[in-house]
Amino acid sequence: MFILSDTKAITYTIEILSEEWVRNTIVSFLIIFSILALARFSTKQQNIYFTYFMGVVIFLSSIISPIRTYISGNFSIAVDLPFHLCGISALICSVIPFVKKKQGLFDFVFYTGIIGGIMGILTPQMTDYDGSFYVYFVFYVRHIIIFTMPIFLLQNLNLKLSKKSMIKTFLILNLMLVFIMPFNFYTGGNYMYLAEPPQVNNPLVIGQWPIYILWFEVFVIIFLIILYNLSSISLKYSANNSV
Repeated sequence: MFILSDTKAITYTIEILSEEWVRNTIVSFLIIFSILALARFSTKQQNIYFTYFMGVVIFLSSIISPIRTYISGNFSIAVDLPFHLCGISALICSVIPFVKKKQGLFDFVFYTGIIGGIMGILTPQMTDYDGSFYVYFVFYVRHIIIFTMPIFLLQNLNLKLSKKSMIKTFLILNLMLVFIMPFNFYTGGNYMYLAEPPQVNNPLVIGQWPIYILWFEVFVIIFLIILYNLSSISLKYSANNSV
């Protein structure tokens, strides 16, 4: 479905359970599971190199996409800045393989990458869509990487969440809202969907503005708790298998 917004950006959404959605979702998760499965049979050094590869891919996409949009004459600060949760997670994923002190970044992107990645794959909405295969392909590549990278780091490179990671992430997300909401107001943007709800039929969107944002807060808390506990279970499972 195509929607033309006030900022002249074409938004392309894929209806949930449509043939296109089923195909893309199956392919996306097959790729994710294949990456995580192959990592189990790889050496630690090989897995480190693979994080470099994922980081470079998502970094290049973060540079090439806005340049491509700018050259086409369609660049807009209201649409094309990396201020969505997925865009912020992508920037972190492009950096985290190459920095020594990963803990702070990992604590944040483990939650935001997985949440943003799964939402992007299951409820796809492509902003500034120009009808090209490039935009379509890069959308899924980026969401697959931001979903996979945190799990990959947890399972294969000995990173684990700190005890206060949930609280820190929740506070950072709400601090971001303080800056992004007025930015949306002045630019006419809709970063992090704080100005209006996503166009795609997302079951987590309840009510109109600002009610759905309050529900977002509730769902974020639930996701944080679930992901923290799943990470603990994963680490225990890995430890038992290594014995």
